[in-house]
Amino acid sequence: KIGLNPQTGIAKTGVVALLKGGKPGPVVALRADIDGLPVKERADLTWASKMTGEYNGDTVPVMHACGHDTHTAILLGVAKVLYEIKDQIPGSVKFIFQPAEEGAPAGEEGGAELMVKEGVLKNPDVDAIFGLHIWSQISAGQVYVRPKGIMAAVNEFRIDIEGVQTHGSTPWTGVDPIVTASQMINSIQTIVSRNMPLTEAAAVVTIGSIHGGVRSNIIPESLYMLGTIRTLDNKMKEVLLQRLEEIVKNIAEANNAKAKITYQVTYPITYNDPDLYEQMLPSLKRINGSENVNSMNAITGAEDFSFFQEKIPGIYFFIGGAKKGTDPLKAAPHHTPDFYVDDSAMITGLKSMTTLALDYLKNNK
Repeated sequence: KIGLNPQTGIAKTGVVALLKGGKPGPVVALRADIDGLPVKERADLTWASKMTGEYNGDTVPVMHACGHDTHTAILLGVAKVLYEIKDQIPGSVKFIFQPAEEGAPAGEEGGAELMVKEGVLKNPDVDAIFGLHIWSQISAGQVYVRPKGIMAAVNEFRIDIEGVQTHGSTPWTGVDPIVTASQMINSIQTIVSRNMPLTEAAAVVTIGSIHGGVRSNIIPESLYMLGTIRTLDNKMKEVLLQRLEEIVKNIAEANNAKAKITYQVTYPITYNDPDLYEQMLPSLKRINGSENVNSMNAITGAEDFSFFQEKIPGIYFFIGGAKKGTDPLKAAPHHTPDFYVDDSAMITGLKSMTTLALDYLKNNK
């Protein structure tokens, strides 16, 4: 209905549309994620989701518990506004509606990484990209952004330890993977405190799950642990991964066990290009008011918008979603049944994304 001719089936369920301006110029991309979550909406709203979907083989309730419907509505609004003035635009705008930001189904590719593989930043080549995320516990009208790392890289891993099973009363006749794992966990927790320059950026290593053993009097043959690494600096990430490998290898050898690490999910740092940030920050301040554009600390959560930023300069920022005049800290957090976004937040998003696109194209002719 807007007038654009979208391409569908990108990265399975994604949609991409290209608006060609009336004058030659660069190409800018605007991205919105579109996926929901397996959460039942509890909010007393006439538009509360009644949808269900398939997740891990089960039928589950589905809602937009992270605001991706807000992002989609904002980008559709931007597309409508820009289409109406397309003859005045010096360049092109690519609208990217991305699926699977919350993660692809197990064992499948998806999200921004798959979109990049399928060439979403090509034909024509995109010069810069902008994206946003609603934040339910910030007042509507507020914008939060920072240069360089704004969200962490993530490396989710699995450590498999193989010992020798034996009776619990004679541990010297076997190799105990549980004792080996406990030594690894303690040593892994020293990586951040002893090897990371924490005055430069944050880093986190967490072991969140251990699976092994069935009885109190059986030392099991094997176990596995699941963990996650979050970093905001690429050099620190390299050191952390190296130390993790060394600790796992050396402690396994010291206990006559065998161990291996498998990385299951890897996201880059969501990194706001410093030069692009300096260029576009005045645009955000002009359209929203300087008093409403705030600097922020980096977040140790992850975002697959980072796969776009690996290829081209980009800016990612947050906008508030709590109704003005209410206490935003009392708002329901993301990924919960009571998650809610005030409609006024969409105005901030629409103005910001439209202005960023137009100013970038005009200033980089």
